[in-house]
Formats: sequence, structure tokens, C-alpha cells
Amino acid sequence: MTTVRHSEDEHSSHDLQRKLSNRHLQLIAIGGAIGTGLFMGSGKTISLAGPSILFIYMIIGVMFFFLMRALGELLLANLHYKSFVDMAHDLIGPSAGYYMGWTYWLGWVLVGIADLAAIINYLGFWLPDGVSFTPMGQALISAGCVLFVLALNLLTVRLFGEVEFWFALIKILAILGLIAIGGFMVFSHFQAPTGTVASLSNLWSSGGMFPKGTEGFLAGFQIAVFAFVGVELIGTTAAETKDPKKNLPKAINAIPIRIILFYVLALLVVMSVTPWNMISANKSPFVELFLHAGIPTSAIIMNLVVLSSVTSSMNSGVFSTSRMLFGLSRGGQAPQALARLSKRAVPANGLVFSCLFIMAGAALQYFVPNTIEAFTLASSLCVILFISVWGLIMVCYLRYRKLRPELHAQSTFKMPGGIWMSYVVLAFLLFTLVILALEPDTLKALYVSPLWLLILAVTYQLLYKPRIKRLKQLKSS
Repeated sequence: MTTVRHSEDEHSSHDLQRKLSNRHLQLIAIGGAIGTGLFMGSGKTISLAGPSILFIYMIIGVMFFFLMRALGELLLANLHYKSFVDMAHDLIGPSAGYYMGWTYWLGWVLVGIADLAAIINYLGFWLPDGVSFTPMGQALISAGCVLFVLALNLLTVRLFGEVEFWFALIKILAILGLIAIGGFMVFSHFQAPTGTVASLSNLWSSGGMFPKGTEGFLAGFQIAVFAFVGVELIGTTAAETKDPKKNLPKAINAIPIRIILFYVLALLVVMSVTPWNMISANKSPFVELFLHAGIPTSAIIMNLVVLSSVTSSMNSGVFSTSRMLFGLSRGGQAPQALARLSKRAVPANGLVFSCLFIMAGAALQYFVPNTIEAFTLASSLCVILFISVWGLIMVCYLRYRKLRPELHAQSTFKMPGGIWMSYVVLAFLLFTLVILALEPDTLKALYVSPLWLLILAVTYQLLYKPRIKRLKQLKSS
């Protein structure tokens, strides 16, 4: 695979440019860690697992910290890696690069489709009780959202960074505000109109911390893992980040604090104010907290925040898919047209290509008007694909330790635990995949996923291998 090499000062119109500052990277990293899965999916996770969701997020958070440290060491060991595609191609082989690139692309397309379902769900907040959008109305709203995100991404990467900066800042301030208001309710023993009193004892007073037992605890992992999709987004911004040796470690090392603050503490407050068995699986618990407390104005504001969060998630998804297609195309693993950059150094063809597939989500809204069902289906399949990508990142790390021991010795950002911790993370990812078979709705996605492997195997043999063979023949002649 040909890797494009350029210095940080080079401004080639044929390559991605390092326009994302530390400010952008830090907020993109936070934004990636606070996604649709937290705002929308946590309602269902709470209904499945009860207060044990707090332990679920802590366990997943620890595993993802080590995964990101492995990714960080790999990216900093070779700054010529522009994405996971380069990394997998170099350390495992061309088939791994092909699989990882296209699977990551499809994963984010599915995130976009899940986000469309979430947007419809949140917009329904303003409809009268018993009224919902028609299937055609849902499809039109979805199409409008995709076109809006496409327009944002077609401008410049700096604008993407700026938009994500403000989206992430809104999410951070909203969650901090929720923690502060919810914390005040708990300490003042606020009594809601329904008669319930805000108290930490709400966490264990309705069946203890594990009210649904081991089965409920395990079932909560699927939607919880979806909440972490995007935490690896730092890896796709590496080629456009200024001073990566300084800024990437900062962003990665802050992940544990973010998870404790934005996941564990926020949901602890939510379940202290509203008993877990009163939280609806079909609504955002963050919005419901204020409605339950009888503060409709704050509920409206929070609903706007979660809408901006979903838009942010889709914005990140469109950005990352276009960069993945750019890397695939440069390596001859995708149509060459997808490697072309616009005058603003943006992979415009890749953006349009990805948005056309996300637009298929508008069709899904038409055929599956139940937004929670559409969200669960798309998010479950997405989790399966991302688990395989995260697993390959760990395999890349193990290969790097075997093939490039001198680079590991020189590294100033070594992964704690090294090789043995890589196996622990891989075991955890495999465990998560097995858990998907426990729930009927996620089991459907598990049945469908082998179809993607078949598509990739066929296209790799019919399209990619002949192209590489022709290139080798041209070079030898």
C-alpha cells in the first residue's frame, strides 16, 4: 500500500492538511465519548440493567482506555499512518486493511442511520400526545439532516473542527448543568409532582444495585457499548492534527476522567432523582429527569441539547467515513475518484458517497416507522462491526510489538500493560460479542452480520486483487 508522506509544513492540494488544533482535538475526543448512545440509548440500558449500568460503564471505560492507549502508541510510532487502513495494511496485510477500512465506513454509516432515528424521536417531543410523524415526514426530516451535515463537511476541515468544538461544548455544559441541578435536587431531597423524593437511596431501594440479576447486567452491555462508538475518532483525525506527538496523548489520557464525569456521575444523578424503574426505555432519561421534576423549560433546553448531540454524532460520522474512503482509495482499495480532494483539501467525493448511503436511512424511516426499533437494529449491527474494528486495532498492536520492537523501545507513549493487557481487551470484546446473542433484537443483527463478510470477501477477490496484480505488472514492465 502506498502511504502518502508529507511534512507538517507542506500544503499539497493532493493531501489532507493538518488544520485541527489542540482545542479542536480535545473537544472532538470529548464529543466522540458523548454520543447518541448515552443520550438516547441509556434509557433502554437502565431498563435492562437498572443501577448496575454504572458498573457497566466503568468496566467498558477501563477497557477503552487501554484500547486507546494502544492506538495512540501505534499512531505516534509512525506518523505516516493516516488512518486505521494504513496501520492494518502495514502490520497485518492488505486484506486486513481492506476489511478494517470498509467495515469502519459501514459502521459509521449505520451510526448515521441510528442518529436519524434518534432525531425523529427527539423532534416528537414537540408533538401533542398521541401524535407522531408520518413515514413520509420522517423520511423528509432525515434527508434534510443528511444534506445539512453534508454542507458543513464540504467546506473546510477547520470548519468541521470548529463546529464539533461548539457541539461538544454544548454537550459538556449541558451534562455539567444536569449534574449540578440533579445534585442540588438530591441534597435538598426535592419532591417531584409524582410524589417521589430525590435521594441516593433510589439507586438501591428498588431491588438493589443488580435488580435484574446477572442476565440484566449482561444485557445492558450492548447499548452501553454503542455509547462508546466514536471514542476512536482521534485515530481518523491523526492526519489532520497539528503537533500530534503533543496533542494525541493529552486527548487519550483524559478519557477515564471523561467517562467518570459524563457517564457514571451523570447517570448516578439521573437515577437518584428519578428511580430507575420509572425511567422510560423509549425516551432520553436526561430529558425525562426535568419533566419528572416538573421543570418543563429545562426539559425543552435539554431536548435541544440532545438534538445537537445527535447532529454532532452524524457530523463526526460523515467526516470519518470520508477520510476512511480517502485512505482506501489512495491504497487502491476503493474507486480512485474517492481520493480526489476539493480546492479546500476536503475529500468531497467521499463525503457525497457516504451521505448517499446514510440517506438510505431515510428509506429505513419509511419502512420501519418505529424509531426505537430502527435505532436498536442499526445500533446493534453497528456495534458488531465496531467490535471487529476495535479487535483489529489490538491485533495491530500485538503485530507491532512483534515486528517493530525497536519502535516500541523508542516510544514515549507506551501502552500500560502492553501485550498481556491487549489480550485482556480482546477477551472483553469477544465477551461483548457473545452477549449480543442474549437479546432477541440484537440477535437479529448478529445473524445479518456474516452477509457483510461475504460481500467484502467477494469484492476483495474480484476488484482489489486484480487491480494490485495489474499495478505490479505495470511496475515490472
